[in-house]
Amino acid sequence: MSPLHFSFYTAFTLSSLGLAFHRTHLISALLCLESMMLSMFISLSIWPIENLTPSFMLVPILMLAFSACEAGTGLAMLVASSRTHGSDHLHNLNLLQC
Repeated sequence: MSPLHFSFYTAFTLSSLGLAFHRTHLISALLCLESMMLSMFISLSIWPIENLTPSFMLVPILMLAFSACEAGTGLAMLVASSRTHGSDHLHNLNLLQC
């Protein structure tokens, strides 16, 4: 395993661990999701260059578009929860109370 692959794997693993263990605020969960998407985007961008296959160059662009949509939806949820509940704590967000 090259050091480049190891750094992407550790970035993805650390961001998923951050998402699993540090779930106090919605903004920290969104940042962990964005770091996971960033590490996946960079690894998918480097993969066709390493394998010399130009046919997979569209996949990172599509993933980046879905990541932007996910970020916009997450920020909209953050604003909506801050307006209705007063904070972005995840323990205040209970779907059974709505």
